[in-house]
Amino acid sequence: MPVYEAVIGLEVHAELETASKMFCACAVVDSTSAEPNTVVCPVCLGMPGVLPVINQRAVEMGLRVGLALNCTIPPFSQFARKSYFYPDLPKGYQISQYEYPLAVNGWLEIDLPDGTTRRVRIRRAHLEEDTGKLTHTDGHSLVDLNRAGVPLLEIVSEADLRSAEEAEIYARKLVAILRYLGVNSGDMSKGVLRIEPNISVRPVGSSEFRTRTEIKNLNSIRSLARASAYEIERQIALWESGGQVQQATMGWDEARQVTVVQRVKESADDYRYFPEPDLPVLEISPAWVEEVRASLPELPDAKRDRFMGQFGLSRYDASVLVAEQAVAAYFEAAVTAGGDPKRVANYLTGEVFRLMNSEGRDRQDIGAIRLTPEALAALVTLVGQGTITHGVARQLVETLYAEGGDPAALVAARGLAQVSDAGVLGEAVARVLDAHPGEVARYLAGEEKLLKFLMGLVMREMRGQADAQVVARLLAEQLAQRRG
Repeated sequence: MPVYEAVIGLEVHAELETASKMFCACAVVDSTSAEPNTVVCPVCLGMPGVLPVINQRAVEMGLRVGLALNCTIPPFSQFARKSYFYPDLPKGYQISQYEYPLAVNGWLEIDLPDGTTRRVRIRRAHLEEDTGKLTHTDGHSLVDLNRAGVPLLEIVSEADLRSAEEAEIYARKLVAILRYLGVNSGDMSKGVLRIEPNISVRPVGSSEFRTRTEIKNLNSIRSLARASAYEIERQIALWESGGQVQQATMGWDEARQVTVVQRVKESADDYRYFPEPDLPVLEISPAWVEEVRASLPELPDAKRDRFMGQFGLSRYDASVLVAEQAVAAYFEAAVTAGGDPKRVANYLTGEVFRLMNSEGRDRQDIGAIRLTPEALAALVTLVGQGTITHGVARQLVETLYAEGGDPAALVAARGLAQVSDAGVLGEAVARVLDAHPGEVARYLAGEEKLLKFLMGLVMREMRGQADAQVVARLLAEQLAQRRG
């Protein structure tokens, strides 16, 4: 039996955070903040005789994304009619871009689990309008057209991904870039970003492209990973049993965790694209491109490299910190407040992330937690000065996360300062050894692993406040004396 690999390309549909829709002046609103079908006008309702007008801000946001993804910006692009029936677009067609997209031939570099990197090619990024929202209930289908006409940027990669895990890594990196650029919140629960993987499988070592399927409208990165993994295994099983994969559009059944066929996949010819007669060709001047390029923020890869060079962080730690812009800003604020960069990174990616995960809190919300960057900086400084132990610091992180406050004041109020006095610690060591004669005898007989156990008992005796180096020295001395 051959060993198979996946061949995956992703289509990512990102709503752009403009004030108004793509081709009319209607406001772009959160789907939960307006009654259905109230943010509409004759243009987005497809009334006869109306004319669309291109939203300049949407074009600018599209250019920002294209440049951030290392794309070439052609001197002109063109909108087209996609003549495919959309029940949630009153016109009966979608205005999109086809032959002449806004941005082409880019790439995005991702870090793979084995420590290598891969450059994923970006085929195109093009503008279009979003559809409305259908709700199916009690044998009826209800349509809300508030979303119809919202600017949408579709980002299409080449089939350069080789596993469900790689698809997830790519998607997370792309979402991070969209957030950095301020063009999309990345909040997939609100439908502002949807992902559609195109998947086929082939024997490892082969260069052929076999029949693919497309999984439509995945609304979370977790669903992307699970749906892709399932579809890969489904296709492998088909090929190994002598069957054939049929080109089709698939859906993801979240309840059953399976992909299901929705329809036989159409080709581009079935959409009958032709130039949109109501819109002019969109000319993009080199001066405008350079103006947009100059406005780009520091993006994740550049920030990662700066963190490595400026703060001495590992590539892994720096990559974790820059994955969310809010986390990177929190980290820099803590370092600016005087925190040692490596200690700040360790406590942030360890203790703080653990507490946020326990609450199911998104890392982009880190600016709202009670533990401020200044407090974290003060805490790691106390550790670095030897004022408190790491164990005490971990306890204080939990308190500061839950309640806020000043680390130094908490240490003073609770008497948590590290104990380094050899006399006090020597008495604690003696008490522990006297209370555990059996373990002492076994250690002296050669069971050296018990030293760690005895060390832990002393630290517990001192409520985690003992200077570990002093304890280790005193423990070794007193055990040597008892060996006598």
